[in-house]
Amino acid sequence: MKITGVIPQLRTRNLGESIRFYTQKLGLELVFQYEDFYAGIRAGNQIFHLKRVDEKDPSIDWVSHGDHFHLYLQTDDATAAAAFVKQNGVALVEDVHDTAWATREFVILDDQGHTIYFGEDRSE
Repeated sequence: MKITGVIPQLRTRNLGESIRFYTQKLGLELVFQYEDFYAGIRAGNQIFHLKRVDEKDPSIDWVSHGDHFHLYLQTDDATAAAAFVKQNGVALVEDVHDTAWATREFVILDDQGHTIYFGEDRSE
C-alpha cells in the first residue's frame, strides 16, 4: 500500500463565505464544490476540504488557547505573503517574525476563526 496524500478538513457554517475567503483573500484555488455542502481548496500542490456544518467548529476555541493551528501553509516568502493578505483586508493575529526553529512565520484567522499559520523555511 502507498499513501499518496493527506487531506485535512475544516468545518464552516457558511461554505460560500469560506470559499471566498480562501480564494479572494488568500489567493488559493477552488478545485471543486459539491452543492452548498462541500468544497476542495488547492494551496500549492496540496488540497484541503471545507465542509458545511450547522454549529461552530468546537476546535476553534481549543486551538486559539494553546498556540496550535488548524493549517500551516508553507511559503517561499512569508513577508510577501503577509503583505498580500493584509492588502486583501486580512488582519494578522501575529505579525511576521523569525522563530528559534529557523522559520519566518505569521498567523491569521480565517472567516470562521480557524488559526492559519504561514511559514517560510529559513534553515539554509
